[in-house]
Amino acid sequence: MKRSIILIIIVVITIATVSGCESNAQKGTVIGAGAGAGAGYLLGKDGKSTAIGAGIGALGGYFVGKGQDTKKETNARIGALETNASTLTVNVTNSNGSVTPITLLKQGVGYVGPRGEYYSTLPTEDQLRPVYGF
Repeated sequence: MKRSIILIIIVVITIATVSGCESNAQKGTVIGAGAGAGAGYLLGKDGKSTAIGAGIGALGGYFVGKGQDTKKETNARIGALETNASTLTVNVTNSNGSVTPITLLKQGVGYVGPRGEYYSTLPTEDQLRPVYGF
């Protein structure tokens, strides 16, 4: 009975905490800590085992969540680019949620914008927004 109550408390705290997290790394840390604490308690039946389980779970959850965040960022960056031989389109998301496609011309190692400006590296959406977005 005591184990069930502790497990329910851990689950409730984990759910309440995860709802306020902004990144997968944060969510993973919280979920991992909760699961690790539960597993540690069930295996060792003492506070030390619970704390060790929480620490190991938090660490594992963080790395899993961080990997998901990195993959999400990479996919978003790739999704913003559409390539067509010597041109490249970067979609700039505006303040109202609309998207302005900016076509860049690949020139050597750099890129030339629609207004003739030169970028030595592929410009980011944040670099193009002040010029082409709103």
